[in-house]
Amino acid sequence: MIEISMPRLSDSMEEGTILRWLAADGAEVKRGDELAEIETDKASMVYEADEQGALHILAQEGETLAVGAPIAQLLAAGEQPGAASSAAPVPAAETKSAATPEAAAQGRTPARQAASAPEAPAREAAAAPSAASAGANAGTGTRVKASPLARRLAAGAGIELASLAGSGPRGRVVKADVERAVAGGLTGAAPTPSAPTAEAPTAAAPLAPATAAPKGEVEVVELTRTQSLIARRMAEAKATIPEFTLQSEIDMEAAVAFRGQLKALAERQERPVPSFNDMIVKACALALREHPRANGSYKDGRFELHPRVNVGVAVAAADALLVPVVRDADTRSLWEIAAESRRLALAARDGTITPPELAGGTFSVSNLGMFGIDAFTAVINPPQAAILAVGSLAQRAVVRDGQLVARHTMMVTLTCDHRILYGADAAEFLGAIREALQQPLALMG
Repeated sequence: MIEISMPRLSDSMEEGTILRWLAADGAEVKRGDELAEIETDKASMVYEADEQGALHILAQEGETLAVGAPIAQLLAAGEQPGAASSAAPVPAAETKSAATPEAAAQGRTPARQAASAPEAPAREAAAAPSAASAGANAGTGTRVKASPLARRLAAGAGIELASLAGSGPRGRVVKADVERAVAGGLTGAAPTPSAPTAEAPTAAAPLAPATAAPKGEVEVVELTRTQSLIARRMAEAKATIPEFTLQSEIDMEAAVAFRGQLKALAERQERPVPSFNDMIVKACALALREHPRANGSYKDGRFELHPRVNVGVAVAAADALLVPVVRDADTRSLWEIAAESRRLALAARDGTITPPELAGGTFSVSNLGMFGIDAFTAVINPPQAAILAVGSLAQRAVVRDGQLVARHTMMVTLTCDHRILYGADAAEFLGAIREALQQPLALMG
């Protein structure tokens, strides 16, 4: 028997969600066959079999499990399924298989979470008796085996888990069992408040609806894995990075004329036309090569200077912000950057981008100019040293040689980690970006 564990599909991945199984339970699979589609903290990926055998599914669709937790087994001919091992000190079927958002916020790993499990039932029973009864087997007091998703769905529908027959491994209640119960009308009444006591006067009860009325009925939206990662990393950045910002208005008149020439050339050669954002990425890459600290990271009281210049480009995907990485942007031509940027942006928007394409960035560019935003301040993507926020490119009134003229200009804002980039260093770096865009022939290097 070969046990299949939740794989680590990216450096930052801590847990994954089984979106769907691509092979049926009991099916014979061989090395390289697609087994499951797994949602990580960055993207959805297809996981392939490393060995061959009969597939025995342990984790159901919709379940979220920690990296290393068993999700399936591959059985040899005539072999029977075995008990799944678990990295936690208690059986996997009787503990939450992945860290909850509350545990993640407190920095608890799944193992630590399991270690504190004996205290949890007492706290839950004291705080919410109805929730405790939903997770216990009526008459015996033992905990019903159920996936975390099934527990949430059952609690929301007012269904007692003890009333359901689990179809999962070893009788575990899974999402499908709860959905069948809801479809069949097996829903319990909402928990009723306890009888009023002397300590809780009945006059206070009618006030609850009145206090909730001004906001109306609240809709609770669960974060996706990507949204959870964004929230955690942005909070980490604002809490740990001493940042400062620099702004500069760049004269883009020469860049506009230069792009017109590139457009005519691209049409003749049937190439993608480099956008202004592609030109900004190239300008940043050349400046990063000249200023290694801007291409570095501050970590554990030391500077880490990265030999490769990998520029991340922020892309607005469905309900998420992804940052695909253009690798070795300093050595790529403007044409290559244009083609790669388009490919990555399309993959990010249609959900086919892979974790490696989102990893390894040493600097980031965020452009909101297409939305009519003149200037803004972006949040650093740790552990990078800086990020460039790009505003709209438009004709504006400026003074040139004592005359008021209309020229294409663009405002950029550089947010820096003051632990590795100091004011003068950052100013020189931003100046190098400005110079490359104002003399765009340099972008062809």
